Amino acid sequence: MPDLPPIRNYLMDMDGVIVHEEQAIPGAHEFITRLREGDHPFLILTNNSMYTPRDLAFRLAHSGIEVTEKDIWTSALATAQFLASQRPNGSAFVIGEAGLTTALHEVGYALVDRNPDYVVIGESRTYSFERLTRAVRLINGGARFIATNPDPTGPSADGPLPATGALVALVAKATGRQPYFVGKPNPLMMRSALRTLNVHSEETVMIGDRMDTDVIAGIEAGLRTVLVLTGSTSRAMTGTFPYVPSRIVDSIADLIPDVRKE
Repeated sequence: MPDLPPIRNYLMDMDGVIVHEEQAIPGAHEFITRLREGDHPFLILTNNSMYTPRDLAFRLAHSGIEVTEKDIWTSALATAQFLASQRPNGSAFVIGEAGLTTALHEVGYALVDRNPDYVVIGESRTYSFERLTRAVRLINGGARFIATNPDPTGPSADGPLPATGALVALVAKATGRQPYFVGKPNPLMMRSALRTLNVHSEETVMIGDRMDTDVIAGIEAGLRTVLVLTGSTSRAMTGTFPYVPSRIVDSIADLIPDVRKE
């Protein structure tokens, strides 16, 4: 695309792009280092709402990838920013972990179990029937229904785990109400990341391993997109989608030579 300006800014998914089952993907550390040396703004995006950016930075450090919490943008942060823009200093009944509750507290939200403005569901490993029942009743009573992301499963060393989308399906079935999903593939998450970096979409690329979340969200946000084949998508699978990424590479290591020095 010769008419487009050079890429200066980088958004990238975490799982399947820079780590796989908490092991660094070869070339990921070098890629991040090259971005820093070239003074390129970047954010690591994840639909995982369980952990705070500080937690995730610590986990990445153990994988050999050194980043700060400011380099990480989660669906929990995007959800909190969205709610703060819609109803400042509101209230929410939350099913989720510290990543989500901390993000909501930081934008001035009160976490309540009576008459909330929103019911917000994120990823968790400690779902309880009682809290799910409470969520159903609050939504039936008029609370707005929000979810951090639609992913039905998440990765683990032992195989896939039920994730936010699976839990949300239960609540949606019980209430007859569908939530508004803030995380990928909603391009809102990309736009909030761009605002956080204070950069323009025309100079930004999204690097991901999934066509149905990373690539489509990037395209709809006006970004160039790169699909890496180190995650959940094979080259053959890309032909089943009605859209294509700007580029397909074997891994993030293939992008290291393309990072321009500023």
